Amino acid sequence: MVAEKQPRSIGVHDGSFHADEVTACALLIVYDCADRDKIVRTRDPQRLLQCEYVCDVGGVYDPARKLFDHHQASYTGDLSSAGMVLLYLKETKRISEEEFILLNHSLILGVDAHDNGRAPQEIGYCTFSHVIANFNPPAADISEKESFHAFELALDFAIGHLQRLHERFLYNVECRKLVKQEMDKSGYYLLFNKAIPWLENFFALDGEHLPALFVVMPAGEHWKLRCIPPDYEHRMQVRLPLPESWAGLLEDDLKAVSGIPGAIFCHKGRFTSVWHTKQDALKALNYVLATNGLSV
Repeated sequence: MVAEKQPRSIGVHDGSFHADEVTACALLIVYDCADRDKIVRTRDPQRLLQCEYVCDVGGVYDPARKLFDHHQASYTGDLSSAGMVLLYLKETKRISEEEFILLNHSLILGVDAHDNGRAPQEIGYCTFSHVIANFNPPAADISEKESFHAFELALDFAIGHLQRLHERFLYNVECRKLVKQEMDKSGYYLLFNKAIPWLENFFALDGEHLPALFVVMPAGEHWKLRCIPPDYEHRMQVRLPLPESWAGLLEDDLKAVSGIPGAIFCHKGRFTSVWHTKQDALKALNYVLATNGLSV
């Protein structure tokens, strides 16, 4: 007799938990495939048969049957249950290719690598997987009730993190039209009248091949002049740095060197600066362009 499955339920192993199955559960919950009050922690095959999704236990990887384990010898890939579920969400069109890449690059690749023993173990280096593992109680002889409570705390953390990543993704996409409008001008700078997440959108829209060197936009009550990186992979570098004479200067010192009364701060790395007003930031922009033989 075939076991009747409980819709929107998830089966995971009991005992100590790890980031991969916690994250797999969080993905299924955040993207509305399953309910958090229908999680079953067990290794009993009969109980697992009653679950719609089974993650990190059971010895089978078959996304068509919603089975996501990676421990069996027959599976030789690099995914953990987290990566398997993320791929399932993409292939069933619950997330787009773009959101898949975002989640994979910002979280899941690291969870997979840690769970499969490929992540570097460096002193002082704490990953998402380490944080999740630390939700396990220190004592080994705890009850299943205590273990499940700890699992739920870890799950709360993972769900919150994924929800924030998802919300950030949606907001980035929402701001893309504004970024494209500025990029279409093909000038040396992008000017935004409100603070928006421009960097990811700029390179998603092929900004690597545009001549833009700087961004001017609000920064709290002030305005900033920020250098653009050469590409997304090298986003800690810049195409053209701010003047060396500005590096690390504050207020009066920066005012004296730049000749701009609204000067506030220039980072010693020469990749960003802050000015009192929009006009001050534009004056700073013109100064930098002029000293490099460029014009607005």
